[in-house]
Amino acid sequence: MYYVAMQSRDIRQNLATEQYLMNEKDFGAPLLLFYIQSPSIIVGRNQNTLEEVNQKYVREHNITVTRRLSGGGAVYDDLGNVSFSFVVDQNKHRFGNFKAFTQPIINALHELGATSAEVSGRNDLLIDGKKFSGNAMYTKAGKTFSHGTLMLDVDLNVVNQALNVPADKIKSKGIKSVRSRVTNLRPYLAPQYAHITTPEFRDLLIQRLLGVESLAAAKPYEYQLTATDRQRITALRQQLYDNWDWVYGHSPEFTVKKRQHFDMGTIDARFLIQAGKIANVTFYGDFFGTRDVRELAKRLQGVNYDRQHVAAALQQVDTQQYFNGIAKTALLNLLTE
Repeated sequence: MYYVAMQSRDIRQNLATEQYLMNEKDFGAPLLLFYIQSPSIIVGRNQNTLEEVNQKYVREHNITVTRRLSGGGAVYDDLGNVSFSFVVDQNKHRFGNFKAFTQPIINALHELGATSAEVSGRNDLLIDGKKFSGNAMYTKAGKTFSHGTLMLDVDLNVVNQALNVPADKIKSKGIKSVRSRVTNLRPYLAPQYAHITTPEFRDLLIQRLLGVESLAAAKPYEYQLTATDRQRITALRQQLYDNWDWVYGHSPEFTVKKRQHFDMGTIDARFLIQAGKIANVTFYGDFFGTRDVRELAKRLQGVNYDRQHVAAALQQVDTQQYFNGIAKTALLNLLTE
């Protein structure tokens, strides 16, 4: 087995690294990847990003949002989480057999004192009935990766806020995340590990999974990315994980309802979103204006449905002519949050 401990703290770079190594490298043995990232949300391949993410919260807290290749639900990561990924030949493991990949992780956690950690259900790892790890899988061209999270000390207060979208606002056929009770692993570790940092936790896992006594002894199994690797990984990141069309445009068709009462009237906006863009919007309400709101609706057709692009579309528009007495900023907040 070989391993890579990624130095990047950007989830987009890390996912691109995972994909690149899976597609372009053949080590003749399983490859184990570890990565740690700054606050981020990673939605599953078949999910509706806007349905999973609290856009206002992630914007205000500078949380990166991206989409991964694998299925499953959305997850929140921060610097208190370690992500892992096993890359293997497709014919070595049955697709969907998560236990084959997660049981070695469980065994390592038991050695660190978390003796009640267990594999549960299809793809979750639990401790005392609470989830500390979600896992997903992807296969292509004879290779499979199975990756997951390990919540050592994640800010649990952020999880429900960053991933909290009222169910009645957006309706689509995208795969919904199932919210579960979650917990961190730190309280369950043996006393000597109670104050370890996230990188130290990662290094202990590497040692146990490789069966060595120290990280120095694991060096012969470590793959160091070359300059060419890094260049191609960055190109892949820009092409996919940092690409609006992949992160948002890949979402299934969905509808959005936004309604708010203002002092000068109520606005009820109904959107149809296709490939992440506004296919149609209809405005209802008891507001007043000197111009027909259908003109504004037409201007918004084809615009990427997020705050940045909607704001740009409205920049040269006097929205007071359509919604008298309602500030443009308030209108923008309603339409995009």
